[in-house]
Amino acid sequence: MPKYMVSRTLGSTSEQEIEAPCLSAMDVLDQMPGPRWVRSYYPDAEGKIYREYESPSAELIFEHAQRAGVSIDKAEVVRELEPSMFRQAG
Repeated sequence: MPKYMVSRTLGSTSEQEIEAPCLSAMDVLDQMPGPRWVRSYYPDAEGKIYREYESPSAELIFEHAQRAGVSIDKAEVVRELEPSMFRQAG
């Protein structure tokens, strides 16, 4: 299943601004087949949250966000790279 990196700009960086959308997102995901939230990253200095999803399509991720009442700046297909992929056999 394709992986997506989703970015969202937060209005503020309070714990409530981070937690409330996550709780809403979980509630909607429980009712919606397709997208799966894998993990999120939050660099404090940026005021953005980055969320990794597995989903059959970007459209389902945007639908999920709309149902959860959160905005998305963008959702892009990503490839996973690991250090082991670049080690030479020796």
